[in-house]
Parts: sequence; C-alpha cells; structure tokens
Amino acid sequence: MALKHLYIHKDVAHQPLVEVIKTRLTIPFTIVDDAQQVYQILSTGDDPIGGGKKSLFLTRNKGAFIRSCPGTSHYQCCGYKILHIGTFCPMDCSYCILQAYFHPPILQYFLNHTALLAELRQVFARPEISRIGTGEFTDSLIWELWTDTVSYLVPEFANQSRAILELKTKTIAVDALADLKHNQKTVIAWSLNTESVIKSEERATAPLAARLQAAAKCQLWGYPLAFHFDPIVLYPGCESDYQQVIQSLFNSIAPESIVWISLGMFRFMPALKPIIQMRFPQSKIIYGEFVPGLDGKMRYFKPLRIKFYQQIVSWIKDMAPDVQVYFCMEDDEIWQKTIGITPGELGGLAAMLDRSAARHCNLIAD
Repeated sequence: MALKHLYIHKDVAHQPLVEVIKTRLTIPFTIVDDAQQVYQILSTGDDPIGGGKKSLFLTRNKGAFIRSCPGTSHYQCCGYKILHIGTFCPMDCSYCILQAYFHPPILQYFLNHTALLAELRQVFARPEISRIGTGEFTDSLIWELWTDTVSYLVPEFANQSRAILELKTKTIAVDALADLKHNQKTVIAWSLNTESVIKSEERATAPLAARLQAAAKCQLWGYPLAFHFDPIVLYPGCESDYQQVIQSLFNSIAPESIVWISLGMFRFMPALKPIIQMRFPQSKIIYGEFVPGLDGKMRYFKPLRIKFYQQIVSWIKDMAPDVQVYFCMEDDEIWQKTIGITPGELGGLAAMLDRSAARHCNLIAD
C-alpha cells in the first residue's frame, strides 16, 4: 500500500533523517504543530484506519522506548520486551488488533534515536538475558523502504551478549540485512499462515512462498530465525492447509536455525468485531465458535483449541523434535494437554525462551 502523504512534527523538521525520508518517498508533506492536528485530518475520511495506513507521521517518542509486553491476565506470558520504534503498519490484516488500539490509527516513526539507544544500552548492562522486539505495535521491516532502522539496530545488538533483537515481519524486505554485522544477536521472524488466510485476511502482505524464500536468505546470512503461527484460524480444510505450511517451512529452513516457533489461536477484543465487519465485510474470521476468555477476549471454544494444537505440535515435532515450541497467551491446561508439561515445571515460559535464545544466539547472563 503506497503512502500518500507525509506529516512532520515541527520539532523534528530539521533533522537530517527527515530529509532522507522525504527524498525516498517523494510525496507531499505537511509540517504540523502536534499529533492532534494529524488525527483531525485523518478523522474526516470515511475510513480513518485506511487513511492512517497511507500517511506517515514523523515525530518524537515522548515516552519509554522499551516496554514490557502487555500480555493478558490469566494466561502464560513470555516476558518479551517491546522496542517502541513506531506504530501501525501499511499492510492491512483483518484481524489486526492495532485497528482498535489507536484512535485514529496512524503510521508513526520516532526519530529521537539517541534516546532510544541510551535506553537499550541500559538494558545491555543488566545481568539477565533480555528478549526485545520491534513487532508488537508495528511490523519490524516495513520501515526499510524509507529508513535505515536495521542498519543501526542490528550492529548495536551485535556488540553485546545479554540481549537479542527479534524482527518480526510479513514482508520480504530483508536486503538491508545481508551485509550487517549481527553476531547472531538478531533473530529474524516471520508470521506464517495458510495461503487461504493470507489471501482473504492479510491484504498487501507477502505470499507464503516469498516469506519462506526471504527466511532462507537470512539463514544463509547466518541469522537465527523464528516463526509465529498467530493467529491460527479455524475453517473447513484448515488442518491439511496448516500441515502443508509446516511441510513448506521445513523444506526451506533447517530446524537448527530456528530459535522458537510460537502458536496462538485467533482471539479478539469485542471492540474489534465491528471494525472487521465494516472494513472487511467479506471476512468470515469472526464467525467461528467463540466464547469469552478469562481476559475478556473472544476465543475459540477450548476443546477446539486443544484438538488443533495437538495436531500442529505433532506435525512440527515430527519434523523438528528439538525446536522450542510455545503457546502465546494460553493457560496451563492447554500446555499440559498438548505438550505434556506446563511452563512452571521448567522454570516458567520466560526462562524457557531465555534458554533457547542463549543456545542459538550465544548469550551470556551473570
């Protein structure tokens, strides 16, 4: 989805990176006094969410750059930390929770990189392992079309041994990674889904085969990899489709290159339902067998989740028995009935993932 307009906060208008981005985009731009001015402009359209995806706002982050993953109550959280480089995404997935987070949503990129790096170095100085990612409030690699984000972040992580950077994406924008010194401290991760879900629910994203080809490139460049089956969507014939995705994954990628694979069934806040109905009227994703979860989100009926998780875990383990598989936001019953253990028996989910990161990325904790 091509950008149509660039908004620049007056406080950053004279930064050198602004000129670089303006040159790369070659689209109209407006200097604004504050974010509210941009929000008012976008709110006048019929589809503020779509308008926010076609506009880029360059500004400063006034809060913390490193935040704990918000997680959700009553379910196992992985202890992930968010590196807040920007917000939103020009791709357009029907199920994207960001549609309901920002009012109106807008594609923002934060330019105060000196403050960001200062926070990162404080984390690097801590004795424990940290898993940090940029893919919670945005896609990690969309910015490579207009900025040089990975070119300064990847080398920064390469020069320390207590943290990893996870770059999660649905794109194939990996060329900037080819010649960077990474020292295995950056994990390149893809969200994977079936061809049916990608075509019907993930507008403007890369096809499955292209994602796996990009992953194979990164494997050749020595990067550790990760894959996220989230959201898993149940529909007639989905079992064979997801099995084929897993077959394609391991036809392209060596299991020893994979730091972890996460699994998460489609779930959504009730506030997201009318947004999907309005913006994606052909989507059937919200009409499954859902019940309210303990966190207030609508979730597939638990027996359906357990049955499908058992299948997908078995397919993965048949091809890669040693790969770390984990569930995103599920409870101990799901873990016990699908994998046969609970995270608590192994020191907790965060500790499990820390150990896998240490093995694949040569991390050292005091």
